[in-house]
Amino acid sequence: MDSPPNSPPPQSPDLPAVHEEAPREPILTLPAALTAYIALLALIHLRVLLPPEIENWTIDVFGFIPKRYDSSLLNLQIPGGAGAKVWTFVTYSLLHANLTHLGFNVLWLLPFGSALARRFGAVRFFVFMAVTAAAGALAHLVTHEHAVAPMIGASASVSGAMAAAIRFAFARGSFLSFSRSDADTAAKVPALPLLRALRDGRVVAFLAVWFGVNIIFGVGAIGIDSETTSVAWQAHIGGFFAGLLLFALFDPVPRVRSDAADASSRDVSDRI
Repeated sequence: MDSPPNSPPPQSPDLPAVHEEAPREPILTLPAALTAYIALLALIHLRVLLPPEIENWTIDVFGFIPKRYDSSLLNLQIPGGAGAKVWTFVTYSLLHANLTHLGFNVLWLLPFGSALARRFGAVRFFVFMAVTAAAGALAHLVTHEHAVAPMIGASASVSGAMAAAIRFAFARGSFLSFSRSDADTAAKVPALPLLRALRDGRVVAFLAVWFGVNIIFGVGAIGIDSETTSVAWQAHIGGFFAGLLLFALFDPVPRVRSDAADASSRDVSDRI
């Protein structure tokens, strides 16, 4: 783009066209925080190129293993020691079984994670992803108290990002509304209070579809075991509820007034 203003005709008309249409294609222009997060996941996934024994050690040390917390097994030796009881609540979410597993999570992150990263900013976004990962691990621990198979995958965090995003996704001007604004504006429309959002039919429909997909198909974080690979759908739900309920703690955008009419809501006369 070093061309002078009077460069040849084939190039000069293209420059303003690119600048004018860029805001209309938010999915193609990822925020820096999300780009960094996806790059980190991809970089960590290169561990699959390591020798099998090191790869297995990495999963044991950084994957989430409920058996670590079983006090009745004092002689059980799991790599990572006491420190792994703390860091694996988050580090498991940075590991993936294969490219398909990683690809599914990245695809879900592109629309929802992009809007959330724009709204929260980098620091809030990264902390939010860590908190929802921990919530997913906790849900998995409660429901798989004695499980030995490591759980890995970013799906709990992805689920949390989706849950947080629907708090404002259907509001007028946001990225799932019929009157969508440019990417930055769409990501920063005021969110409705949770109870009011749950009265929106589109939010309820989204919740129904999300829970149905996760329970029936179980796309997302999985346990690593050659014979008992399974979907950790409880972790998805834990991350989802954490994102839905904790959204307000991270949201820097002022909330919509409880008595303000919402043009995108089915019942615009209701008040909290």
